Amino acid sequence: MGITSSSDPKIETFPDPKSQNNEEAPAPAPAEELGDSSPSEKLGDSSTVWRDPVDSESDQPQEEGGGGDADGEEEGECGFCLFMKGGGCKDSFIAWEECVEKAEKNKEDIVTNCMEVTSMLKKCMDEHSDYYQPILAAEKAAEAEVKKELEAEKKKEEEEKELEAEKKKEEEKKISEEEVAAKKQAQG
Repeated sequence: MGITSSSDPKIETFPDPKSQNNEEAPAPAPAEELGDSSPSEKLGDSSTVWRDPVDSESDQPQEEGGGGDADGEEEGECGFCLFMKGGGCKDSFIAWEECVEKAEKNKEDIVTNCMEVTSMLKKCMDEHSDYYQPILAAEKAAEAEVKKELEAEKKKEEEEKELEAEKKKEEEKKISEEEVAAKKQAQG
C-alpha cells in the first residue's frame, strides 16, 4: 500500500512508512530522474560528510587522538602545527619549531637565536603563498594592528607632551604676570 499524490497530473507512489512489506518500488525522486544527485547525496543522508580539502588530503578517515605517525607527528599536535606541516614548508617549520623549543628549554632569547630559521620559514611560506595564505593574511593583519596601536600610542604621547608644554607656558605666564603686578605695587 502506498501514498499517492493527486495534485500532480503524473501520479507518484511512495511507500507507506507504516507498512513493513512494501510490494511496490517507490518512484524515483525528481533529482534522481534528472541525474542531478547521487543516492548518497540525498538530503539527510549522514554518510555524506563535507571534508575540508586542507584537513583531509586523502579520503581515508584519520584516527582520533593523534597517536603519531612515521613523519614524527606528536599525539595531540595542535591544528596550526598540522596545517604548517601539511604544506611545502614542513621541513622549515620543523626546524623553526625545534629552534624555539631549544631556546625555551635553555631560557635563551627566541628572537635572536631563531632569527635565521624564522627568516627561512617566512621565505618558504611566501614561496608557497597559495597554501599558506591564511597564515600570511593573519600575520599581515596582526602587523597592521600593531602598527595602528603604536601610532595611537605615539600620538597620545605627543598630545601629552603638548599638554605639558602648554601647562608650563601657562605657569610661566602666570608667574610673569604676578611679577609685573608685584613690580607695579612696589612702584606704586
